[in-house]
Amino acid sequence: MNQYLAKSDPKETIIEHTENLLKNVSLLKSLYPNVKVDWYLLKLVCLVHDLGKMNALFQNKLNGKRSRNEIPHGYLSLAFIDYEKLEYKGYSEDQIKIVYQAIAYHHERPITFEEEVWREAMAKMEREVDGFHYNRLDDPLFFDPDFSDAFFCLNERTYSNKDYDSFIDYVMLKGLLNRMDYAASAHVEVEHINNFLNDAMNQLGYKWNVLQTYMQAEQDHNVIVIAQTGMGKTEAGLLWLGNNKGFFTLPLKAAINAIYYRITENIVKENKENRVGLLHSETYGQYLNRKEELEGEIEEYVTKTKQLSLPLTICTLDQIFDFVYRYPGFEPKLATLSYSRVIIDEIQMYSSDLLAYLILGLSTISKFGGKFAILTATLPGIVVDLLEKQKVTFKKPKIFVNNQIRHSVKVIHEEITAPVIKQKYHDNKILVICNTVKQAKQMYDVLSEEYGDEVYILHSQFIKKDRKEKEKQIFDFGQRENKCHGIWVTTQVVEASLDIDFDLLFTELTDLNGLFQRMGRCYRKRNLDVSYNCYVFDGGNKYCSGVGHVVDKDIFSLSKDLLKSIDGKITEQRKVDLIQMLYSTEVLEKTDYYKDILSTIKYVQSYNDFELPKEKVKHLFRNINSRTVIPKDVFLANQEEIKAYIDTLQRPQRGLNKSEKAQLRKEKTEARIKFADFTVDLPGYLVKNQFVTPKKINDYEWYELFDCVYDDKGVTGRKSETNFDDFTF
Repeated sequence: MNQYLAKSDPKETIIEHTENLLKNVSLLKSLYPNVKVDWYLLKLVCLVHDLGKMNALFQNKLNGKRSRNEIPHGYLSLAFIDYEKLEYKGYSEDQIKIVYQAIAYHHERPITFEEEVWREAMAKMEREVDGFHYNRLDDPLFFDPDFSDAFFCLNERTYSNKDYDSFIDYVMLKGLLNRMDYAASAHVEVEHINNFLNDAMNQLGYKWNVLQTYMQAEQDHNVIVIAQTGMGKTEAGLLWLGNNKGFFTLPLKAAINAIYYRITENIVKENKENRVGLLHSETYGQYLNRKEELEGEIEEYVTKTKQLSLPLTICTLDQIFDFVYRYPGFEPKLATLSYSRVIIDEIQMYSSDLLAYLILGLSTISKFGGKFAILTATLPGIVVDLLEKQKVTFKKPKIFVNNQIRHSVKVIHEEITAPVIKQKYHDNKILVICNTVKQAKQMYDVLSEEYGDEVYILHSQFIKKDRKEKEKQIFDFGQRENKCHGIWVTTQVVEASLDIDFDLLFTELTDLNGLFQRMGRCYRKRNLDVSYNCYVFDGGNKYCSGVGHVVDKDIFSLSKDLLKSIDGKITEQRKVDLIQMLYSTEVLEKTDYYKDILSTIKYVQSYNDFELPKEKVKHLFRNINSRTVIPKDVFLANQEEIKAYIDTLQRPQRGLNKSEKAQLRKEKTEARIKFADFTVDLPGYLVKNQFVTPKKINDYEWYELFDCVYDDKGVTGRKSETNFDDFTF
């Protein structure tokens, strides 16, 4: 009677699975005792959530006999809730409702059955329940298929627009039940202890500067800090985090990878697989690249990372902040963030829609008990005002700059051209940043004619394999101790958090935020020793490339006006002052940029809780309008290797034993990652169907061959067209 199965591959009984949940409850409570959850109710929902699996149809399914009439087990588990006992213990009707909902919806599945069928299925379970024993329950097994509708009706939920305190209770209970369930199913611990970060920071042997000392002292508060490049913002953020659970977010994957490598190489050097995670769309590939230095299985490391089990996770915004749409199944993320600390780096890099998500996310996290720190080189003043409008409490923004002068600006009132760059190239390191891919390619062509292989190019239109190599190359090139010379022509992909140091910068104007970020890649930590090291082309009587697409026209024009006052040395304080002048609410409130932020906030808040499916939220949040393709030239040049990966993905599991299946899953995952290295993401409007050939891998996976030219400049045109790259990424 006690051998009812929770799952069949590998076989695990309901009792065994539930015991794993309870172990994780104890672990969470020991590590984070102040989590805002009722521990008794959490233990209760963990005990009850899978008891509905004792129905005959579910057990038959695990033995290979499926039925179309099976009711999802979460709804059947409701018959095991002793609501009278909960009432006796003093729980209110709303609290008991939350218990029912957490269990019913612990798997988010559409309700496709009638209430009468569900009631009948619960009644039929009485025979199955008879004789079932589980000594974790305080009383004999309770079972009531006729519970009162006062506590649960199909499709009933606790919504945020009614009673927010009850909503918090619901999110915490269901979210943590999900966390316990996922961890138990994956056979990993729900949390790993952070008892190492304070020691690791102290072992660096640094004397902390004023910024870092401030952050260390403000661990218990939400803080906003503006600090110039080179002041050690990463270390400051880690000191604020201390021995707590934390998430470190940045806008670009290249920057995230760099921070992850820096932390795991220089700060958290031991047992990193249980301490520091990297979370974005290419996590497995990054771990695979470090396979030789990691201990244990990559698959387990990936699982712990995706389960949010690690003390420190470095990630993109979309990986954790998509909960703002409150899609079915969002609760585990928000419940985790309720006892976490979130570090937001390079906030100025976010577009208006992402900034809106960030404002809403920080507001919600604060209400749930989490903490945040915004650490940025430049801060739009509207961020502070918008947070205050959302009634978020935080310390007054503090500015940390020193008297070091690193930049001297020369504004050139014309479109970006090569002659000025050529005049300044004398066996030094020059960085050219264009606003669009098209402009970058044109500049690369002109400079390459004269300097050949001393000129390099980086933008978003390279296949992943080539882009990763180029990102590594520019990072190595840009190290101060590297005495090489050359010219790198790039786009905004180098704008944030890349620790590179060039001698001269030539850039198109975007806005002041983007400009000052770009300047941070030049004389990163050096004192100024030249007349000018930053040359800014403002377009003259025209707009610079990309304005109206990646750059707001109003902000561009305002930035251009403010630059008229600059010629020569510029202090870090002057940069802060200019940003505050430009990005105040008073200046921007009539611009499309500001209106977009407000409309996005209103748009998100207009959706009902649990209304949007997760896949749609993913597209909304990432503003996905691209297509992932393999350039035909790339496929033809690498078809033997690519076809080998496809062969692996097509191999069937039929006839394999358990260990062989596990090995095949591992091989398929690695093949999928390596296969993706030959793909590139392009704007959807450019990838016309007449130039695309879809190819089937298996019943679940496809790829698209794109008939285009691919060369040392990336994707440069379609076979039948030359004017292909008129876009702004």
